[in-house]
Amino acid sequence: MNTEKKHSEYEELMQYLEEAQAYETALILFEWDEETLAPEEAGSRTARIQGVLSSSYQRIMMSERVKELVDKCLQELTGKEGSAQDEADGSEKITLETPDMELTEDGIRYAILKSAKRTIEEISCIPPEEYRAYQELISKSTRIWTKARKENDFASFALVLKEIIDYQKKFASYRQKEGQKLYDVMLDSFEPGFTMKKLDEFFDMLKEHIVPLLKQVMESPVRIQDDFLDGDYSEEKQRELAEYLAKYVGFDFSKGVLAVSAHPFTTNLHNRDVRITTHYKSRVDSSAFSVIHESGHAIYEFGIDDRLSQTPAGQGTSMGMHESQSRFFENIIGRSEAFWIPVYGKLKELFPEQLKGVGREMFVRAINKVQPGLIRTEADELTYSLHVLVRYELEKMLIEEDLDVSELPKLWADKYEEYLGIRPETDAQGVLQDIHWAQGSFGYFPSYALGSAFGAQMLARMKQEMNFDRLLEEGKLDVIREYLRKHVHRYGKMKDSREILKDMTGEDFDPKYYVEYLEKKYRKLYAV
Repeated sequence: MNTEKKHSEYEELMQYLEEAQAYETALILFEWDEETLAPEEAGSRTARIQGVLSSSYQRIMMSERVKELVDKCLQELTGKEGSAQDEADGSEKITLETPDMELTEDGIRYAILKSAKRTIEEISCIPPEEYRAYQELISKSTRIWTKARKENDFASFALVLKEIIDYQKKFASYRQKEGQKLYDVMLDSFEPGFTMKKLDEFFDMLKEHIVPLLKQVMESPVRIQDDFLDGDYSEEKQRELAEYLAKYVGFDFSKGVLAVSAHPFTTNLHNRDVRITTHYKSRVDSSAFSVIHESGHAIYEFGIDDRLSQTPAGQGTSMGMHESQSRFFENIIGRSEAFWIPVYGKLKELFPEQLKGVGREMFVRAINKVQPGLIRTEADELTYSLHVLVRYELEKMLIEEDLDVSELPKLWADKYEEYLGIRPETDAQGVLQDIHWAQGSFGYFPSYALGSAFGAQMLARMKQEMNFDRLLEEGKLDVIREYLRKHVHRYGKMKDSREILKDMTGEDFDPKYYVEYLEKKYRKLYAV
């Protein structure tokens, strides 16, 4: 094949992918609008538009010409033949003849082709009429969930949840390989390389070490005062603090937007348009740390190489790796004493009366207080992954054991009592608190806990290469951001999570770093 033809085929493919990306971007904008500004009555009509856009996206990605072009371009690049249906479970990974993945043109092209191939495999097996119907269902279900949570009425959401689960199981069955579990198919969509077997080992370690540590902490005579965090903190001043903290940790307002939503989230159109939200409550730390968390997500997306952005490989490599960055900024950086040395003065300036007599050390102890609660997004760092454990075990039961959704509220409450020692009194505080199931995100929750563990492993390596705390004390977050950009962000989907960890730390994923990090921090704080 001559060079001119090779280039023309790749250019033709990129035109198709660019069109598909345009539809996907429009869908993201609708999602953003629905969560922030869209009027309540807009829903049903907007859902139809979203259905049309989703169908158009699927039509492009499953067209025979696109499949043919992806296969031809991959074969030319790798010297290997294979259809776009190969590599469904990632077990036969194509590697380049010269595997230099340091953002060479071949490496970038390969990442784009590999990501496109994966997307084709995931959606081309779904009949178009089912794909559109499901997208419309998801748009409708989030509104039903919002109303159900507000009215504390799980029964009104249960029927649509059952429908979503049925679709999810059906779609997973289309991709299922012989001997593969349905839930493993779903997990692979969010965190390639992590199956139930590997996750069971991870969560078993948390049950072995963190559950007993939590019990010791709660029995400790040490008492930490944090009542001053809850009070008359005006929304106006909280917004000023949110913008200050976002900018301080590295959120670029020339490429990003901060808005308000019920459930804080991050979305991006490309690496120069990343949007985050927060909420404002009576607790000043709630908004502050949600902003730092979402800024971590945004910083990841800002750092993706320009040549990858707006392509199938132009996002964070996995949900777990994304969470590693948001929770790294929120907890490892944001809840450290060193971080607040140059920042606490600004907080006192904004809230002089509310924080009167509260010194920096007292404040830092307060924001690290352990108090088992019912709401995952408000959880302290020690108990957070136990919230994820509950959801993981329930998802396995829903998918692998056909658990009746009507049993969810009681089982949810039982598991909270078992692992965290508390029991929700309402469904709004319990099974209805997260939007993820309403969005069809089954297999997503484990990524939250994995992200925390990834971050702890990264921190251990970074402390070998830099004076991490000194950098925070001096406000030099740019050095830390650049290190993360160099080793994580810029690659987009060129590497998976385990490859990033191995290249960055010299080791495969090892949860011991997470357990050691939590034990060191909280044994010291609570003298246990």
